[in-house]
Amino acid sequence: MNYVNMENWKCMMYSIKKWIGILLLLPVSAFAQQKETLSLPDIIQKIDSNNILLGSYALKAEAYKYSADAATAWMPPMAGIGTFMTPYPFQKIMDAGDKGSIMLRLEQEIPNRSKLQAKKKYIQSLGNIETATRDITLNDFKAQAKRQYFDWLIALQKIKIIEDNERVLVTMKKIEEVRYPYNQSQLSSVYRAEAEIEKNRNMLLMPQGDIAKAKAYLNSLMNRPGLQEFIIDTTYEPSFTASGVYDTASLAAERKDVLRMNESIRSMQYNIEAMKLEKKPNFRIQFDHMSPLASMMPQAYSIMGMVTIPIAPWSKKMYQSEIKSMQFNIQAMEKERSSMLQETQGMLYGMQAEIQTMQKRIKSMEGKVIPALQRTLDASFLTYQENKLTLTIVLDNWEALNMMQLDLLDEKQKLYQMIVDYEKELFK
Repeated sequence: MNYVNMENWKCMMYSIKKWIGILLLLPVSAFAQQKETLSLPDIIQKIDSNNILLGSYALKAEAYKYSADAATAWMPPMAGIGTFMTPYPFQKIMDAGDKGSIMLRLEQEIPNRSKLQAKKKYIQSLGNIETATRDITLNDFKAQAKRQYFDWLIALQKIKIIEDNERVLVTMKKIEEVRYPYNQSQLSSVYRAEAEIEKNRNMLLMPQGDIAKAKAYLNSLMNRPGLQEFIIDTTYEPSFTASGVYDTASLAAERKDVLRMNESIRSMQYNIEAMKLEKKPNFRIQFDHMSPLASMMPQAYSIMGMVTIPIAPWSKKMYQSEIKSMQFNIQAMEKERSSMLQETQGMLYGMQAEIQTMQKRIKSMEGKVIPALQRTLDASFLTYQENKLTLTIVLDNWEALNMMQLDLLDEKQKLYQMIVDYEKELFK
């Protein structure tokens, strides 16, 4: 008997330990299943810091810094050794001094310091162009991220409407199934309700596909595995505030492509300054040491300083023509910049008007059309519950409301994309 009690005690303790282990693991399991929630600013911040393409621009800009430092370096000195005034073999030597010498030559080019500094400034400016290009790419990525984020938001709202519709349709089907045995409804009505339920469920596939696509796209922009799970902040809603006036000065300060063009113009101006300094001379010093082959001859040396003459007619044509070419390019870019700002100004006014028109349309659908359709459905459903109306009429009213609700979300999706395009154009 004691043995049996002991075995029962062991079994009971094992069961207690098992349930304690399960209870301890429940919070861990729940935490593991909890998905990461990312808001739109979180996603944009991760794109800014993790995107591989954006990182490449920073590396290019850093590379130009080192290239600029290298531009101020001098050429390495040159050393040579050979013979000096040595007669060819089998020549008759009249004097010991005719044997020639062994010569050691050292040569160093001394560049113009102002030239080096001008070249350094020009190369550094190329890094600024890469930084501006990064800002343009980031602005494009922000627009792409916003589009996918808003598509995800709309898809979630569509899913909610579709799920609510299913509950209404299931209720209608149950009512028809209850009424049918009492000859208060037709079998075709039951089948019609069942068909509408399946049709409604089939509509879920499209928004679910939109969510999967948006998730994969956003993960790729953030440099994460495409299937990595996360959810978005559904409380976020894009807003639009109309601007009264768009002046070209403010647009020039905001648009990234204009900033890049400004950096390109500034870089050309630095290059012109560097080319203008080509008319300044460079220097070179040369030292020769001669050790005569005849023991009676003294050792000798030679020091020579040399200077370039860039003002020679056949030489100055090179940098003068290059300067003219870059000056014309700068004038062309300035005209292109003015044209771009003028075109953007008109485009933004047009986009603003289009957004405001869409906002009015959505406001009318939300405030007037959908409430009227909802009241029609409520009234017909109440009459239907009293068995004074056929299911077909109720389904027609429900379908009209359902289609209008989905059309409203489609219009909102278009509005959100308009806002994205507007913001992208404003900061492009």
